[in-house]
Amino acid sequence: MSSSLSPSSSPSPSSASACAPSSPSPLSPYGWDEDWDAAFAPYAAKGLVPGRVVRVDRGMCDLVTPEGVVRADTEFVVPRDPAKVVCTGDWAAVDPAGADPRYVRTLLPRRTAFLRSTSSKRSEAQVLAANVDHALVAVSLAVELDLGRIERFLALAWESGAQPVVVLTKADLVPDPTGLSYLVQDVETTAPGVPVLTVSALHGDGLDGLTALLGRGTTVLLGTSGAGKSTLANALVGDAVMDVQATRDADGKGRHTTTTRNLLALPSGGVLIDTPGLRGVGLWDAGTGVGQVFAEIEELARDCRFHDCAHDNEPGCAVLGAVEAGALPPRRLESYRKLVRENQWIVAKTDARARAEMKREWKRRGAMGKAMMQAKRGRQR
Repeated sequence: MSSSLSPSSSPSPSSASACAPSSPSPLSPYGWDEDWDAAFAPYAAKGLVPGRVVRVDRGMCDLVTPEGVVRADTEFVVPRDPAKVVCTGDWAAVDPAGADPRYVRTLLPRRTAFLRSTSSKRSEAQVLAANVDHALVAVSLAVELDLGRIERFLALAWESGAQPVVVLTKADLVPDPTGLSYLVQDVETTAPGVPVLTVSALHGDGLDGLTALLGRGTTVLLGTSGAGKSTLANALVGDAVMDVQATRDADGKGRHTTTTRNLLALPSGGVLIDTPGLRGVGLWDAGTGVGQVFAEIEELARDCRFHDCAHDNEPGCAVLGAVEAGALPPRRLESYRKLVRENQWIVAKTDARARAEMKREWKRRGAMGKAMMQAKRGRQR
């Protein structure tokens, strides 16, 4: 794997300025603005220099600074919370040139952060990217669409504070325009309020529209292995900065070409954070994100008879009524229930108060179910 930002090919202040000739700072092409400058002022007074993390590797990280790309130790930024470790996209205060060894002294407060739960049994969050404006969810059209997985990605994207965008890759493998249109409609139904674009990175189709949509902000590229993320990253950067491997013929799955998260400068402005393929997309305290993904269900729920309706078998449930009337696909409701339960379980594992509230809710529903059964038996007698 290679990257356009490495110590051996460090962008000088003059080359960064060439990307944005009117920018007052060589870090402007990487997202530096007046607000970041104000936040950094106390550290500038101590002689530290600003830098944006472009890669993290075993306790060390590469950062783009006004002097170019430097390598620094993250020993002084080891928080107890795994979600606050140094991550690609972070803005940091770094020792000035001449310090040996050179350390990252602190991180500036993040504006956004993309989190997921780890596969660990300790209920920890993993931060995948920091300070992102757009979360680009790459979905391959070479295999059958997994709408449930798309909903998971979108829930995490909304929760992060970034604007999600779904990109259907490998559109050249769907030669039938009608079939492609149906696939797009399925995803649009799954992703209300989210732009859905089709691209063929191999042929360059759809890239202009994607570039225009992303603007000059920071974009994180997400998806499973084989979704075409590295090929798409190369197409957006305009160079073979990421290694690419063919997917397996048997199942269309990828081979984990990308193994680290890398921040890449885009020629059209802004930066792209490429990430390794994700096998698991576990939620992490993403209640708001789940609500946004299933906005139509949340809207229907306002008309339910009970304000705490679980949309299971309660009388007067507007959501179930919409399913029976054919206005809401049953798959959407099942997926909503599943993600809500999973998110409640994650929150309860880390929050004693939430755990107690969940137990009370279980008892309440159990009592309600018993009461309904007794009433039913009484009517039968």
